[in-house]
Amino acid sequence: MTVKSDFAEAEWTRVLLGPTSAGMIVMTAQSGRMLRETYSMAKAYAEAREQHGASELLDAIVSQKPATDHTHYHSRDELRQAGLQHIRDAVALLEQKATPAELDDYRTFVVGLSTKVAGAHEEDGSSDPIGAGERAAIDEIRLALGTPAV
Repeated sequence: MTVKSDFAEAEWTRVLLGPTSAGMIVMTAQSGRMLRETYSMAKAYAEAREQHGASELLDAIVSQKPATDHTHYHSRDELRQAGLQHIRDAVALLEQKATPAELDDYRTFVVGLSTKVAGAHEEDGSSDPIGAGERAAIDEIRLALGTPAV
């Protein structure tokens, strides 16, 4: 069982940046309604808090204010690349310190959050709420997490 105190402050920040980076990657994958997508990210955290007790590590992650990278990126691609690196860094750290089940819970949370953000509104001209750009972003997030794309 892995808890927050198992991490140095900088390591913990690295873990916290993974989910919010994934959300930002999806939000910027296509033009859309950022307000709805931001709300969806907050809702993903709230829903994870409701499942309290399933994973102490995930409980600690979602009980805190989501961490954000305040770097000013010059392009969507630069933000995407930095976000994917945040996710890879978090996974590498969790592979060292967390149990395999906790790492799976983290991966599931990040993919679920990404999917919720992507589905925040219907794309123009489509009955599918997740657009092609958002699907591609989720696939990249899955690869950064070390899980296969669907």
